[in-house]
Amino acid sequence: MSGGRHAVTVDRDLVYATVDGAELRLDIHRPAGEGAPVVVYAHGGGWSRGDRRTDAAGRVAPLAAFGVTVVAVDYRLAPRAVFPQPLHDLKAAVRWLRAHGPRLGLATGNLGIWGASAGAYLGSLLALSEGDSALEGSVGGNLGHSSAVQAVVHWFGQADLAASAGRSEVEARLLPFRFEADLLGVTDPVELADRARGLSLLSRVSPQAPPFLIAHGDRDRIVPPSEGFALHQALGRAGARSRLEVLAGAGHEDPQFDDPASLACTAAWLRTVLGRPPG
Repeated sequence: MSGGRHAVTVDRDLVYATVDGAELRLDIHRPAGEGAPVVVYAHGGGWSRGDRRTDAAGRVAPLAAFGVTVVAVDYRLAPRAVFPQPLHDLKAAVRWLRAHGPRLGLATGNLGIWGASAGAYLGSLLALSEGDSALEGSVGGNLGHSSAVQAVVHWFGQADLAASAGRSEVEARLLPFRFEADLLGVTDPVELADRARGLSLLSRVSPQAPPFLIAHGDRDRIVPPSEGFALHQALGRAGARSRLEVLAGAGHEDPQFDDPASLACTAAWLRTVLGRPPG
């Protein structure tokens, strides 16, 4: 370890579930030492692209170097997979970690989830849907283990799918991506709005929500910072713990988020909330 950072090793290509003949895999980025807290990382990409290796070099491994074990996972992507299949996959990964944590030498009693953009929405919904049988699924088995998480890091993600899916005609021309339609498997605008409305994170917050760390750039033109602020406010009104960090001048997926100072602060928050020392 040098300058407060740990050497990082990676356990690659571990299969956590098989769905329709396809293997879902994860990579475990481990800092040196024992007892590091564990966080699952869900990549962004509009629910339609990316994989567990997308952010490995610039984000996942550097955060692990600050004393947090980061488990980067694959999940099924739209349009071939529609909601709630990607969420079922993430819940399967959490259950798999709890089932196999002792064998792997991981401290999985408390787990966090960290997501960027589309992954932040899925990770936050995972955290806010404990006990919802429709969203739990049975992917990967291990159903005797909990898919609950005890900390959430939400980076520049959606909070209200109805708002992001309901772009005006002008907005749709400027930002033509209809990621929500692909995720939900719906093309009719009215039906899309109805389905999206029921999947808002804002309607699912409660006093039992785990602590959230929300980070957003104030120049984000893909997911406006009002989404992060709305989620922060909803959590606070419900009596849950939430911390909001606004990065000045940062856009969507901005390099500022991967700055060592940003990653060090995120790791410190995870170590504190998950109740583990830095190692």
